[in-house]
This record gives sequence, C-alpha cells and structure tokens, in this order.
Amino acid sequence: MEELIVSLRQIGASEDRMERGKDVDAVKSAFYRLLGKLKAEAEEAGEDASSKYTELEEEFKSVYADYRKEKAEYNKAQDAARAENLVKKKEVIARLKELVENLNDVQSAFPALRELQASWRETGPVPASDFRDINDTYQFLVEKFYDMVQINHDLRDLDFRKNLEAKQLLCEEAEKLAASEDVVGAFAALQKLHEQWKEYGPVAKEYRESIWERFKAATAVINKAYQAHFETLKESFAANLEAKTRLCEEVEAIANREDIKEAGEWNALSKQIEEIQARWKTIGFATKSANQKIYERFRAACDKFYAAKREYFLGIKNGMDANIARKEALIAQAEELKTSTDWKKATDQFISLQKQWKEVGAVPRKKSEQLWKRFRAACDEFFAERDKNAKPENDFYANLKAKRALIAEIKQWQPAEGVNPANAQAEFNERWKAIGFVPFKEKEAVAQEFKEAMRAAFPPAAAPANRKGDLIRRYNALQQDITTYENNIGFFSNSKGAASLVAQMQQRIESAKAELRQLEEQIRKEES
Repeated sequence: MEELIVSLRQIGASEDRMERGKDVDAVKSAFYRLLGKLKAEAEEAGEDASSKYTELEEEFKSVYADYRKEKAEYNKAQDAARAENLVKKKEVIARLKELVENLNDVQSAFPALRELQASWRETGPVPASDFRDINDTYQFLVEKFYDMVQINHDLRDLDFRKNLEAKQLLCEEAEKLAASEDVVGAFAALQKLHEQWKEYGPVAKEYRESIWERFKAATAVINKAYQAHFETLKESFAANLEAKTRLCEEVEAIANREDIKEAGEWNALSKQIEEIQARWKTIGFATKSANQKIYERFRAACDKFYAAKREYFLGIKNGMDANIARKEALIAQAEELKTSTDWKKATDQFISLQKQWKEVGAVPRKKSEQLWKRFRAACDEFFAERDKNAKPENDFYANLKAKRALIAEIKQWQPAEGVNPANAQAEFNERWKAIGFVPFKEKEAVAQEFKEAMRAAFPPAAAPANRKGDLIRRYNALQQDITTYENNIGFFSNSKGAASLVAQMQQRIESAKAELRQLEEQIRKEES
C-alpha cells in the first residue's frame, strides 16, 4: 500500500503528470482493491481493521486530493489558454480580412500574409467548439487572397513552390506513419499533419490534385489500419467480457452455496475464490459500457461469499466463548469438590464432570490447554488422595488386573456351537460392570481396550439393506474416536507415565485411521 502511495506521489511530481490521468486512476483502483482485501483479512482474523489502515488511507486521500487540485488548476489554465488563443486567431483573421479588402501593393502584401500565417501557426489550439468555424474562415480568406491578388508570376510561382515543398514533406511523414506498427500513435500524429496541411496555402494548379491524392492515399492506409485495430479490440473486449462473465458465475455458484458446514471447507473455498480473483486480473478490458457493470457483479459475488464466511467464523467464535464459560464452570465445581473425603459420592461426581467436559465443544487451542491443566489438576489431586486412602475392599489395582484379564479372555473367545453370541456379549458386559473402579490414570486406556476387544469379538451383523448406513455410522464413530484420542494426548502430556499413555493413544489413532481407510473402500463398493 505504501508503494502505491509513493507511485502516486511520483506521478504528481512528474512533468507530464497532467497527461497521466489513466495512471492515477489505475493506482487509485489498485490501492482501494488492496485496502479492501487487507481490511477483510483483518476482520477475518478478528483485528480492528478500521484503525489499522486509517493512517495509510488518509495519507493516500491527501496525496490524491493534491493531484486533483493541481489537475483542476491545469485544466482551468488550459481552458483559459484556448480562450486566449481564440482571441489571437480572431485578431489574425481580422487583419487578414483587412489585408484582402485593401490589397494594393503586392510586394508588401505577401510579407504581411507570411507574417499572419506564421502568427496563425504559432498560436496554440482553440476550444473544440470554435475550431471548425474559425479554421474555415481562415482558409477562405487565404484562398481569397490568392484569387484576388494580381501578382507577377515569379512571386506567385515562388509561393506555390514553397507550399508544394511543405506539402511534399507532409506526404513523406504521412507515408512513414502508414508503415508504422504503432497504429494508435500513427493515427494521432496524422491528425496533426492534417492540421498543418490546412495551414499552408495552395500549390500550382497542375500539382493540386496529385499532391492531395498522395496525401489522401497515406491517410487512407492509416485510417484503415486504425479501424482494423479497433475492430480487433472490439473482438477481444467481447471475449474478455465472456471470460469475466464465466468467472462471475463461478464465484456466484460458490457464494450461493448453503451446505458449507466445516471451517476447512470455508478455507478451501476461500482459496478457490483467490484463484478466481487471480485469473480475473489476467483478463483484459471489456467493452466500455459493460466493464464497470461486470466488475460490480464480480465484486458483489466475492463480497457475498466473504460476508457469509465472516458470519460463520463469528458464530464459531461465539460458540467457543460459550464453551469456555461452560468449562470454567466445570473447573470451579472440580476445584470445590477436590478436597471431599466422601470418596464414593465425589468419585461419581467427578466422573459426571469428566463426561460433561468431553461433551463441551471446541475452544481456542491456546485456551484449551490452560483450561485442561486446571481441570486435570483438580481431578488428579482428588483421585490421588482417594487412591491413597482406598480401603482394602476397594483395591483399584486388583480391579485393573481383573479387567485386563477379562479383556484377554474376550480376545481369546471364539463362537461355539449352541452358544448365542449375543448372550456371550451381554455376559462379558455384565462381568465388566461388576468389577469396581481402577486407578484414575488407567481408566481411559483400559476402557478403550475393552471397547476394541468387544468390537473385534462381536462385530455388528447388519442386514444387507442397512450395511451402507452401518458402515457410515461406524466411519463417523471412528472419526469421533480419533478426535478423542488426539485430545487425550494433550490431556496426558502432563501426567505421570505420560510417555506410555501418549504412545498408547498414538497407536490407537493409527489403528483407527487404518480402519477408516478400509471403511472408505467398503462404502465405495456399497455405492457401486
């Protein structure tokens, strides 16, 4: 953005700055496009965009205002100069008219005419509205001078020769322009040559038609090339408009979607929008009448998408704020409960708090770790004290040993003739529930081992008609399990024996991901 401000200053300081209006407009457009993008990105990041870029925008506005003021003064001066030139040329016409009407001495009349012609050429442009009338009057009076004056043939021929030489040079310049590859530049230069042609007097009658035909032929070549150039431009403008219309349709299709539910999908679509915007910049100008309209359509579609994206992430932020409040409330309950010696009641309450904790939605990553450390510390303090004061009848490590023995039994179980697998499954579940509590730090790991062993021993027997639905449900359940395992890695990182616990979680994540890949293949087969 600062580079664009520097560019605007440089244009404003250049000698031809008043002729570089298109450059100024391009810099202004680029600045506000970049400013809009940066503001949008700042808003998405939760920053205060209104204050962040105010200083740069005000600086740009100040530099642009200086340029506009100087441009207005320049235009005013140009208008005044043209008005002054009109007065001067009217004075030349008045003197030329007087010369024609009072023609006596031919010898003195020609120098006076040359002086008036020089004054006419040296005088700058007049207002466009007056050009044709005043030029026609001038040409009429010059021709009248030559028609009325009775001069000797030597002087007349000399003047005709000078005019012929001047017009031959103009023909040569026009012919060089006709061979130029710069069609637009050649056309502009040709207009100046035509103005000079009109300023010179007539040539001898025998040369009048031929010299004009020569000049006209070069003019025709330049005009034809100029016309062909703009016909080509029109075709490219139409193609550009068509290409920009397709990009508008692409962005509109994305902006009108109502099925975007995940942050990752929003971000992926943002990249698509950015790619489309990059393609837009590579497409040239459309037709003059349609260029602004198609840009406004494209901009509106982009704005609609980013507005919806901001609304989505604002909703996530608001939801995360609510989740933070819920977790802080659970922490407060845990910290109040951690000193309780009513072991059974408090254990049940802690188990309930832990269940509620898992049900709370996402919070910002940085905040998540802070909150978990507080909650985990309260839980660890209580359970460590509970395990220290456990009664013999509540031997948690004996229970852990019993549960692992049951898991080993489940892994070795094979269906036997006459045995209903459903009954065996129910029996294992009842035996598991009958075993008491285990040490707190082992609870999650041994419970997961039991789930996986039961799932392997008693896979769901879905009916063929429901197989696809069951596969999808299993797929979704595994994704949730992976999320839980990943959260547990963070939870266990500060616990005793963290290395082994983290290793267990990582192993389960890899196992779950492998099963996910198998399920994806099975779902594709069911769909085919």
